[in-house]
Amino acid sequence: MGTLDNCRECGHLFVKNGSINICKSCFDKEEALFQRVSSFLKKRANRTATTYEVMKETGVSDSLIHQFIRQGRLVLTNFPNISYPCMQCNAQIREGKLCNSCSQGIKHGLEKHNREIIHSNEEPTRPTYRSNERKKE
Repeated sequence: MGTLDNCRECGHLFVKNGSINICKSCFDKEEALFQRVSSFLKKRANRTATTYEVMKETGVSDSLIHQFIRQGRLVLTNFPNISYPCMQCNAQIREGKLCNSCSQGIKHGLEKHNREIIHSNEEPTRPTYRSNERKKE
């Protein structure tokens, strides 16, 4: 059974089923926009279009085109000039969620963190010495 939620597009109340975060009306509008983009790109002459050209010719926003790509609805193997922004730095990429630079930075950061943890675990524990002298009052 679905849960009650507000549509992220129009704000109307709807029953949320699965991972769809929009109401039926907004879903139908989004689907029509996807079909417009898909039809445009299916034409052989348009396969070399850039994201900007697709946006200009179809009237579909670049953020929605990027959403279609991230959802896996548009596969970029046949469209060499279309890209979308890295989730961290907004550099243009063609696969994954992060550019090589950001993913390498995260990888190096994790490796450094792991080395620090291993190093901190290897340090011998030093005994604590306390003096038996009492403070003079």
